[in-house]
Amino acid sequence: MTDRSGAPVVVGVDGSASALDAVRVAAREAAIRHRPLRVVYAFQWPLLGTPLGPMSAALPDAELRHEAGKLVAEAVDEARKLDSELPVSGGVVDGAAVPVLLRESRDAALLVLGHRGLGGFAELLVGSTAVQLSARADCPVLVVRGEPRADGPVVVGVDGSALSREAVGFAFAEAAQRGTTLVVVHAWRYPTPILPGEIVPLVYDPEELRAEEERVLAETVAGWSERYPEVPVRRKLVAGTPAPALVAESTSAQLTVVGAHGHGSLGGLLLGSVSHALLHHAHSPLAIVRHRRGRGTA
Repeated sequence: MTDRSGAPVVVGVDGSASALDAVRVAAREAAIRHRPLRVVYAFQWPLLGTPLGPMSAALPDAELRHEAGKLVAEAVDEARKLDSELPVSGGVVDGAAVPVLLRESRDAALLVLGHRGLGGFAELLVGSTAVQLSARADCPVLVVRGEPRADGPVVVGVDGSALSREAVGFAFAEAAQRGTTLVVVHAWRYPTPILPGEIVPLVYDPEELRAEEERVLAETVAGWSERYPEVPVRRKLVAGTPAPALVAESTSAQLTVVGAHGHGSLGGLLLGSVSHALLHHAHSPLAIVRHRRGRGTA
C-alpha cells in the first residue's frame, strides 16, 4: 500500500493499564495527524488456550469474547474522552498478537503498542513480539514507554545509512506536526577492534575522524531542513556508543525515533544491545521506522 492518506492509527489493547496508556498516546497521535483511530484486541483463547487477561479459565468462549468486546469498548471510550471529535472504531480479531497486528499494519499509518500487557500482548517487550513487529510491520511502530509528554523535542538516532535518513524524514514530520525542535544524534567511536584479529589503524587523526562524522551527520539531515523550514534542528555528535546517548536524550524528549536496521554505530538496531537499551530503558515513547519501498514518511 503506497497511498495511506486515509489510513488509521492502530493501537493494540488487552485490558491492561499499559494498554490504556497506549490508547491515550494513540488518540493524540491520530489527532495531530488528522487520522482516525482503530482499537484492536487479539483474541487468542480459542487458538492457543491463553487466558483473556485476568479472566478465569472457566469462562466459556462466548463469554470471553464478550469480555474482550467490553475491553475494546472501554478503550474506545477512553480515546473519545480525550478528543470527542476523533473518529474511533474498535474490533476483536481472532489470532495471536503478532499476525493480527502485522495484518493491521498493512493499512495503518502508525501502529501503537503498550510497554507491558496481559493476555494477547503478555510479555510484549520481554520476548520477541516487539522485535518481530518492529522488523516486519508495514508501517512505523510506536512503543509507549516512560511518561508521555506534550513538550520536549523529538529525538532521532542516525548512522549515515539510507534507513537512518528515512528515520530522519519521519522525525522531521513528527517535529513539524508537534511544533517542536528536532534533535539529531549521531554517536561515533574511535577505531577499536570489534572482532578477534581485526586490524585497526595504528595512527589516526582524531580531528579528521570527528570532521568525517560531522559530515555524515550533516549529509543525513541535508534537504530535510529545506522541506521543513519551520522545524528548529540541533545536531548532536556524541563520542561514545549510541545506546547510552539515545537513552539519555530520551529523558527530555516527547518522542525518540530510530530505524529498524542500519550500519555503523546503530547497526543491528533491533538485534543487539541498542534495541535492548531503548526498548527497556527509553524515557519517552519510541518510534521504530522500517524501510519499505514506495512508502512515504507518513
